[in-house]
Amino acid sequence: MNTLTKIEGALPLPVTVDDILAARARISGSIVRTPTLISRTLSNMVGATVYLKFENLQFTAAYKERGALNRLLLLDDAARAKGVIAASAGNHAQGLAYHGARLGVPVTIVMPTTTPTVKVMQTEGHGATVVLYGEKFDDAYAHARTLEQERGLTFVHPFDEPDIIAGQGTIALEMLEDAPDIDTLVIPIGGGGLFSGMGTAARAMKPDMRLIGVQAELYPSMYSLMNNADLACDGDTLAEGIAVKQPGMLTRRFVERLADDIVLVSERALEQAVSLLLQIEKTVVEGAGAAGLAALLSHKDKFAGRTVGLVLCGGNIDTRLLANVLLRDLARSGRLARLRIILQDRPGTLFAVARIFDQVGVNILELSHQRIFTNLPAKGLSLDVECETRDAAHLDRLLAAIADAGYEVSPVELA
Repeated sequence: MNTLTKIEGALPLPVTVDDILAARARISGSIVRTPTLISRTLSNMVGATVYLKFENLQFTAAYKERGALNRLLLLDDAARAKGVIAASAGNHAQGLAYHGARLGVPVTIVMPTTTPTVKVMQTEGHGATVVLYGEKFDDAYAHARTLEQERGLTFVHPFDEPDIIAGQGTIALEMLEDAPDIDTLVIPIGGGGLFSGMGTAARAMKPDMRLIGVQAELYPSMYSLMNNADLACDGDTLAEGIAVKQPGMLTRRFVERLADDIVLVSERALEQAVSLLLQIEKTVVEGAGAAGLAALLSHKDKFAGRTVGLVLCGGNIDTRLLANVLLRDLARSGRLARLRIILQDRPGTLFAVARIFDQVGVNILELSHQRIFTNLPAKGLSLDVECETRDAAHLDRLLAAIADAGYEVSPVELA
C-alpha cells in the first residue's frame, strides 16, 4: 500500500448516513418506494432466505432516478436555469432527463453515435436534448466535458459524485426498514455508485451487515482494483449497465472500505438469472439487474443459510434480446432442443421418424433437410428437428427412442 492509499484510507468518506437520510427526505414523493419482497421459490433454490428490491418498478425502470433527482434538487437557481449535461447511453440518461423535465431544468445528454436508436428516442421522449458524438463512450464523455465548459452547464456524473451516491443509498434504507432480518446485501458494481450509497446506509443501520459486490466476468474492473489483478475488461456482456472499464475515483474508496468481497458472474449465469426472475417472479430485469441473483446461483456456498437482499436495479432490456435469452435458457434446460438425425433419402422415412415424436409426446416446431451441404453419401440426408419437450428427462426418452429405432441422432448443443 503506497502513502497516498494510506492517506485516503484514513480520510472520512464524503457521504454519511445523514446525507442519505437527507436525500430521502428530499426525493420522497417523486420516487417510487419500491417493494422489498421475499421470494420463497428462489430461497429454496439457493439455500438462503432471499429478499428482492424491485427497483425495476421506478418510472424509468431503474434506480438511477434516485441519485439524479437528488443532484438536481441540490442545484442553485443559476445552475438550474442554465441546465445540466451528462454522458450516458443508459439508465442515468433517462433518469436525469425525466426529472430534469419535471423540474424545468434543461438536460443535455451526450451519447456515442453507435447508441441504439431506441435509447436515443427514449431519452428524447423524456425531454432531453441528445447530442451524438464519437463511436465510444470515452469520446462522448470527453465531448460532454467540453460542452460543460463552453455552455456553462453543470456536469452530472453517473456514479462518482457524493450527491449521486447519497441518492442511491436511499435504497438500502427502504430495504432494511421493510426487511430488517437481512444480514447480507449483494449489490451490482459498475462504477460503484450504488454499492457506495447502499453500503454506507446499511453499515450505519447494521454494523455487522455483510456487503458483497458483483461484477460481470467480462468487466471485472473493481474486482481487479481490489485484488491487485490485471484482468481483461472488454466484451459484449448482457449486463451492459455495469460494463464499466474504469471504477470511479471516489467510489473505489467506498468499495475498498466497505466491501467484504466482490464476486464475478458468467454470461450464462446472467442469462439464467434474467430468465428465472421472469419465470418465477414474473418481473422483467436487464442483465445488470439480474447480477445479484446470478451471484447467488454461482456462489451458493457463500450465502448458504443467510438472509440476503438483492436489488433488481433495472428493467430496461431490449425485447428481442430478452426473447433470445429466454429461448436459450429453455434450450439449456432441455425444454427446447434441436436434434440432427441421419436418414436415408427415400419415401416414408420422414413419416417413420415423425411417428416416434408422436409416440413419445414431443411437439415438433420446425424441420430442415440438408441434402447438398453435407459429407454424407449421395443417398443420405441430415434432418434437423426443432422440438419442444417437458424437461431434460423427456428429451432423453426421445433420444433413446430414436436411437432404438435404428437412427443416428445427436443434439445440436448451445455454446
